[in-house]
Amino acid sequence: MIEKPYAEATVRNSEAILGAIREEFCGLRSILEIGSGTGQHAVFFCQALDHLVWQTSDVPGNHRGIRAWLADASLTNVLEPLLLDVLEARLPQQSYDGVFSANTAHIMSPEAVEKMFTLVATVLQDNGVFVLYGPFRQGGRFNAPSNAEFHRSLRQRDPGMGIRHIEELDSLALRGGMRRVRFYAMPANNNLAVWVKNGDVAT
Repeated sequence: MIEKPYAEATVRNSEAILGAIREEFCGLRSILEIGSGTGQHAVFFCQALDHLVWQTSDVPGNHRGIRAWLADASLTNVLEPLLLDVLEARLPQQSYDGVFSANTAHIMSPEAVEKMFTLVATVLQDNGVFVLYGPFRQGGRFNAPSNAEFHRSLRQRDPGMGIRHIEELDSLALRGGMRRVRFYAMPANNNLAVWVKNGDVAT
């Protein structure tokens, strides 16, 4: 039996995220998760939200762990992971009602973040919902000293990483016809941003 990877942070934030997506994904069916990581979020959310069909995805190195979580949970509404690297041009072959991603934007390069938003705008159906969880800067400020320190540590690790300005993400979203409609405060100085695609591409 394959040993399942385990992320303590995912356990800590799952309940809070579930409370938000229970509302945001109400009435939706097909969800693409970008960067499923260990697979814990997919299993936790789909145990609670059985109306969703959840498509996991990640780079190849994470597929084994995701499959281990899926096999152990035996859920019929979570799908085997797609090979998805936002820096590559290949896109999923279908559209989705919603897209979810957690703790990805700050560990991506600026180019990868831009490509992720382009990908989301491409695969989301009109009136589709994009939910992005993680730390953000707003109005040019960090919301806590710990996030400022985290940002510095990310930059030391890789100059392309860093906590993103929510206003810059809004601009990327608008290019694909997505508008931010909500911004939730989350535990551990994180936030959950919600954009909706209305089909109107910004000029």
